[in-house]
Amino acid sequence: MTRTRKRTPRRLLALGVTGVLAVSACSGSGGKKAEESAGAGGAKTERMTVAMVTHSGPGDTFWDIVQKGAKAAAAKSNVEFLYSADPDGGKQAQLVQAAIDKKVDGIIVTFAKPDALKDVVARATAAKIPVVSINSGADVSAKFGAVAHFGQDESIAGEAAGRELARIGAKRALCVIHEQGNVGLEDRCAGAKKTFGGELQNLFVPGTNMPQVKSSITAKLQTDKEIDGILTLGAPFAATAVDSVKETYSKAKVATFDMNKDLVASLKGGTIQFAVDQQPYLQGYGAVDELWLLKNNGNVIGGGRPVLTGPAIVTKDTAATIDQFANRGTR
Repeated sequence: MTRTRKRTPRRLLALGVTGVLAVSACSGSGGKKAEESAGAGGAKTERMTVAMVTHSGPGDTFWDIVQKGAKAAAAKSNVEFLYSADPDGGKQAQLVQAAIDKKVDGIIVTFAKPDALKDVVARATAAKIPVVSINSGADVSAKFGAVAHFGQDESIAGEAAGRELARIGAKRALCVIHEQGNVGLEDRCAGAKKTFGGELQNLFVPGTNMPQVKSSITAKLQTDKEIDGILTLGAPFAATAVDSVKETYSKAKVATFDMNKDLVASLKGGTIQFAVDQQPYLQGYGAVDELWLLKNNGNVIGGGRPVLTGPAIVTKDTAATIDQFANRGTR
């Protein structure tokens, strides 16, 4: 599939302080104090409702971490947090419309399939409901009316991954795309091709069917013995790729995007060579914080430009530094 998109300028802002605000003591028995939290300068703020609608959801370790960050920020700031997800772009748009109909105070979306979300996001902004995007769609976020975007530039992240693939000695590698039509995943592989220096070919697999993912990778390794590198675009797929490598006695080294607890253990054990971490907890936390700050203090984190949460390269040598956070499910 060919898409023409205007790229996000590389002069993006790194994430700074995202409003770490004190929370006033609340009565355990509820009442008015339980419906208020401390705001800027100690002012009281009423409870607000934020809906997050993503293209992937519960059961996916990455999105579980995103939700943990969002829920932590929501609990801190007296925000009711609603979550829903659907990989189908049209159905995701319907979920956004449902949030509009509920008259929530803010909406967080992903633009993995931006064309499907364009119109419904316009309806949200027309209804004066602020929208923040996360993870996917930095290049369309502001154009579609979102006030802020939290994530990594996927092309730049892909370029970093390509350099790392070269560093570990790979010459002929696979880039495993687990969701066709997801522009962010396509950008990762395209970025990696720019800097890899060897031959990098895309392998499309049905990400919702892990046995089929394994059989597709296994078949490719069996038919092409020269493959010496595999780059997956999500932590669970890296573990599956490792299984395929073992099953076929392949020499391929496995690397991936994104983190979870099991992946950190694999990095430390050497079965995964490196991971590109975009800090999903920070994406969820920052998005909720932005909507709270916008409502209560008129702040826009990043001044309208995408706020970078990654990429950070994690290797065997550095995995131990985040081990405690991965074990509690926040990295």
